[in-house]
Amino acid sequence: MEDHSVDDDNSSIRSSSPVMDRNPSPPPDREGDQGGEEVDAIGETVYSKHWLFSTFTRLIQIVSEQNMGDSDAQMQLPEEDEDELCKIWDMAMDKDVAGFLQEFKAADILLGVITKSRCPRLTEICVGILGNIACFPDTCLTLSQNNDLGVVLLLLLGDTDPPTLLETSRLLLTCVSQSDVSSLWLERVRQQTSVCSSLCFIMCSSTNMDLLVKVGELVDKLFDLDEELMKSWVTAGSQPSDEDEEEEEEGERRLDVASSLLEAAKQLRSESPEGLEVYLHALQLLTTIHHGIQTLAVAGGTGQALWTFLCEVVCEDLCQPDDPPFVLQEQKGLLVHALAVLSVLYACQDQEAEHSEADTLLPLVGSMLRVLQYHREVSSGHGQKEKKDGQEEEEKVDEQLQALIQTTVEFLSDVITDLTKDAVSELVTRGYLTEKTCLSAVGSMLPQFSPAVQHLVFMLSEADPQLADTVRKEFPVSLGPS
Repeated sequence: MEDHSVDDDNSSIRSSSPVMDRNPSPPPDREGDQGGEEVDAIGETVYSKHWLFSTFTRLIQIVSEQNMGDSDAQMQLPEEDEDELCKIWDMAMDKDVAGFLQEFKAADILLGVITKSRCPRLTEICVGILGNIACFPDTCLTLSQNNDLGVVLLLLLGDTDPPTLLETSRLLLTCVSQSDVSSLWLERVRQQTSVCSSLCFIMCSSTNMDLLVKVGELVDKLFDLDEELMKSWVTAGSQPSDEDEEEEEEGERRLDVASSLLEAAKQLRSESPEGLEVYLHALQLLTTIHHGIQTLAVAGGTGQALWTFLCEVVCEDLCQPDDPPFVLQEQKGLLVHALAVLSVLYACQDQEAEHSEADTLLPLVGSMLRVLQYHREVSSGHGQKEKKDGQEEEEKVDEQLQALIQTTVEFLSDVITDLTKDAVSELVTRGYLTEKTCLSAVGSMLPQFSPAVQHLVFMLSEADPQLADTVRKEFPVSLGPS
C-alpha cells in the first residue's frame, strides 16, 4: 500500500473519535464466576472465563505500556501476547463465546485499544475479534448500536495497514449484510464523507488481492442496498472540490468511483475471477442510474477505458473457441455483467467511430455469437427432462444463465442493426460468422428481434449468399432492409 491520508499511529482516529482520552476500562469484576470448572466455562464450551479476563487485562496493560513510550513510534506486539489474543480471535467464532464477549463489554475494551494502539498487528487482531462477534445477529445488533465504535471503524478505512483494512472491511461487510442493522450502517456511511475517498484510494493503489476483493464486496453491497448513496458517490467524483483542484495542480490524480472500480478490476483480472465478478457487478450497478451513465459517457473518460478493458476480458479470457460449451456455466457471472456494461456503453457513446478503429467491436460480436452457439449446444444436449417415479422432474431455472442469454441477444441485435456489408463480410472472413454461429444467433433473436435478423440476412445476401440462403431455409425470414 502507498502512503495513506491517515498516519500509521492512528492519530487521526484518536483526534476524530468522540471517546478514549483515557486508557480502556478493566474487565468487570466476575468473582462469582470462578467457583469451579463448570462455572468457569463459557456456555457449553471448554473455554475459560478466567483465562479470558486475564487476557483482556493483559491487553489493556499492553496498550497502556505502549502509550508510555515514544508517542510517534510504531510498536511491536510480543509473540506470546499475540498468540493469546489470536486465541480469542478464533474463539469469537463460537456463538457462546461471542455472546459472552458482548456481555463482558468486550466491544468497549477493544474500541479503547484500537483508538490507543500504535501497533498495526494489535489493531488488526482487535478488529478481527469484533468481526467474528458480528457474525451472529444478536451480537451484531448490540455491537452496531455502539455509535462510537461505528465512527472509529469507518475512520479505520483510512489506515495504511493492509491487514487492518482487510479486517475492517470484513467487519463492515458483515454488518451491512445483516438486515436488522444495515440501515444503521448505511446512515453512518452517508454521514462519514471520508468513506468514499478511503475506499477509492484502496481500490486504486492496493496490490493486496484479498483486500481488493473484500473492499469490492463492501462497495458492491453498499451500492446494491442504497441507490442514493451510489448516486452521491458518483456525483461527488464528477464535481471536484477546491481540495481536489489543488491536488490536480500538484500532479495528483483525483479519485472517482468508476475509475477506482476499473483499476481494481484490472488488478484482479488474472488473479481472482470471483473478485473480478464482484467489481463487474458493481460497475453494472453504476449503469442502472442516470448519473452513472453520464459519468461513463464522457468522451475520452472512464467509459472508453472500461470498454477496452471489458472487450479484452470477454474476447481474450472468456468463452474461447477451444473451450467446451459447458464453460458458460462457470463463466456466466463474468459474462453477464461484462456484456451488460458493454451494452450500455455501446448505446451511450459513438462506438462505431471509436471502437471500429480500435478493432474491438468485431471480436466482441464474435464472442457473443459463440455464447449463443454454446448455449444452444448445451441446451440441445440436456433437452430431455429426467423422469422420476413416472413423473417429469422439472429442471431448475438457471436465472443467471437466462439473464446472460437475454443480455447477449439484446446487445447483439443492437450491434447487428448497425453493421455494414463490409463489417459482415469481415465477420465471415475472420470465422466469427459461420453456419453454426449464425443459425444459433438467428434462432435466439427470433421472433423478438426480427428487424435485426432481416438486416443481417440482407447484408449476408451480398457478403455470403450461400449462408444467407441457409438462414432463409432454416427460418422464415423476409429478405429486405431493416
